[in-house]
Amino acid sequence: MTDSEWMLRAVSLAERGIGFVNPNPLVGCVIVRDSNVIGEGWHEHYGGLHAERNALKNCTDNPCGAVMYVTLEPCCHYGKNPPCTEAVIAAGISCVVVGSDDPNPLVAGKGLQQLRESGITVKTGICKAECDKLNRIFFHYITTGMPYCILKTAMTADGKIATRTGKSQWITCEASRRHVHETRKRVSAIMCGIGTVLADDPMLNCRTELPSHPVRIVCDSRLRLPLNSRIVQTARDIPVIVAACEPNPEKQAQLEKAGVQVLMLPSENGHVSLNALMHVLGEMHLDSVLIEGGAELHEAALRAGIVQQIQIYIAPTIFGGRKAKTAIAGTGIDEISEAYHLSAPEITRIGDDILLDYMVKGAAACSQGS
Repeated sequence: MTDSEWMLRAVSLAERGIGFVNPNPLVGCVIVRDSNVIGEGWHEHYGGLHAERNALKNCTDNPCGAVMYVTLEPCCHYGKNPPCTEAVIAAGISCVVVGSDDPNPLVAGKGLQQLRESGITVKTGICKAECDKLNRIFFHYITTGMPYCILKTAMTADGKIATRTGKSQWITCEASRRHVHETRKRVSAIMCGIGTVLADDPMLNCRTELPSHPVRIVCDSRLRLPLNSRIVQTARDIPVIVAACEPNPEKQAQLEKAGVQVLMLPSENGHVSLNALMHVLGEMHLDSVLIEGGAELHEAALRAGIVQQIQIYIAPTIFGGRKAKTAIAGTGIDEISEAYHLSAPEITRIGDDILLDYMVKGAAACSQGS
């Protein structure tokens, strides 16, 4: 097998950590001697062994003189675990093949330098695109301190997210809905506006085989969240944060008694400042947010410049109707020159639906191709 093939195996291992390592990166590692795997591992959960140490622990033969393939530059600093570079050097690995450089200021090339100074051959940039894509969230968070935001919506072929009477369940097929839950598993938090809660009473949970249950966030400027809503009723099982800007001490006390965390934040145009909210979430070590509606919140998020990625699921149906809701509401723009510009989409067929996956041009990002 080639270096690229071994690295892609490491990528597939890294993906097993999705939903369990945030705000740490996804990392996979394969140790090879004479074209045979003698050890492999991945970062399994936050605070657990890093991929390199897991792979070394799982070795079926002495790793001295073997080649290590790892999707991200080995760390060289003390955190919840000691430096992986120390373990790699002590094991006698002869060559380390790396996919992505680590933009974490505590690492950022220092890990590679330590390995080279110890006499280990280092190759970098192998399957870089695939390895960078693994850690879009981590790269953004570690370089900005702000959550990586994905805006997700589902619409008909004519761009409607509900009928003129407000009916919206279900626009897309079951396979698309399962795919959304895989995205939910990847992030630290799911966010919606109070209008979505009042209209649909969603759970906003993660329904996958091994769910990670992200924090649920409701933007609710005036604390209108019903105490009997499913989100509040399950707040002690899956954390709930309500972001508000108009004090209501009595309602706040009721929500907090039910297990909801209430954040009182600055206002912007009469609503919660989304930039202020992102700063607070970053300080809470929530590295990523999936924004799932509604249309007013979508527009506010774009206007605030907090969105890095947009996922649009399109079903082969048409609703029509002047009053039927579209995915982006709000005030909108006045001039074409003010439009939000996106990358060419990554297109995926899911059942009869199509997923268009865009990156937002000009959004905060790091140089790692995130």
